[in-house]
Amino acid sequence: MTDQTPQVRLERAKEASRATAALTSGDKERVLEEIALGLERDAERIIAANALDIARGNENGIGDSLIDRLRLDDKRVAALAAAVRQVAALPDPVGRVVGGHRMPNGVALEQIRVPFGVVGAIYEARPNVTVDIAALALRSGNAAVLRGGSAARESNTVLVEVMREALVRSGVTAEAIQTVDDFGRDGATALMHGRGYIDVLVPRGSAGLIETVVTESTVPVIETGAGNVHIVLDESAPDDWARDIVVNAKVQRPSVCNAVETVLVHRQAAPRLVPLVASALQSEGVAIHGDDMVAGLVSNVIPATEEDWATEYLSLDIAIKVVDDLDEALAHIRRYSTGHTESIITTDTRNAERFLAEVDSAVVMVNTSTRFTDGGEFGFGAEVGISTQKLHARGPMGLAELTSTKWLARGSGQTRG
Repeated sequence: MTDQTPQVRLERAKEASRATAALTSGDKERVLEEIALGLERDAERIIAANALDIARGNENGIGDSLIDRLRLDDKRVAALAAAVRQVAALPDPVGRVVGGHRMPNGVALEQIRVPFGVVGAIYEARPNVTVDIAALALRSGNAAVLRGGSAARESNTVLVEVMREALVRSGVTAEAIQTVDDFGRDGATALMHGRGYIDVLVPRGSAGLIETVVTESTVPVIETGAGNVHIVLDESAPDDWARDIVVNAKVQRPSVCNAVETVLVHRQAAPRLVPLVASALQSEGVAIHGDDMVAGLVSNVIPATEEDWATEYLSLDIAIKVVDDLDEALAHIRRYSTGHTESIITTDTRNAERFLAEVDSAVVMVNTSTRFTDGGEFGFGAEVGISTQKLHARGPMGLAELTSTKWLARGSGQTRG
């Protein structure tokens, strides 16, 4: 890919999108299988490139959470290939009938799903997103233009090469997958200002990156927000559920957006639950930022500040606050939540149903870990991202969220009077 301007690549992606839109479901399955085989075959090459990114990241001190997201090993490359196959096995949304009816004059109307055209993505230090977005874009009949950031430059370069080679082997134009990484910020700007070429743009990354894309773009954006995620431990929360769910939601993979960041504990349950949950967290190396009551129940607590309640740590840190009742917990969530995922641990059916009804987040849970907010876990295969906005898509986004609709009208000579 030796083009001298990002504009050329956007133009080529637009042209390629007409070809991908015409692919049959079977064609797209074969392309994705070829991509999965290429990832497996070139795993050593991919991991070697990733090692260069990891080394540079460590030198630049980008932080443990980004290093974790950046890292590719044999297991993660195999998981990428498996995710591509899962996407290939999903029902093709293109052509699916959404609705329709016959007008009084006899004209038959039908609304069907169609590809967007060109899907752009801007993200950072997440080479898995390079594969996920490309696979989802192709399965839904779109072309993709990717900007993966400097931290994953070597990894993304090889991943795009592997996928473009697979396209050629499948008889599909390689221009259906583009990267503008080598243009740096100019590439990102081209995506954000690519009106007429980019049909939808998806940012994934830090709150700052997402805010920049939403603010500066002249093309439609699906906002994938930060995850200041809450778990409420209600008065009736069982000990083992409270402990196991909070530890899982924080520790299993702390660097991702569905990891819990704040735990709100009902005052009547605090003496029972706070020491139990805090001890389990601290044994896993989690630093606890707590209010005065938490500090009185647990040792080695960092005094929580206003900033802690609004922080997405993405690390082995967690904020714990004691609240008087469910009303206060709901008020806290309304004030500080980013609208991603919230969960309540309770055996009180009334409180559970109230929580589900009143919390205004993309995913609202009862008695389960927030780590399940994920396209793969929801059965979508790979995911585009987790949308925290309310227009077009909300929550984990899969194939259907990369399509629009159009209306087909079939008449027999009718005219409007």
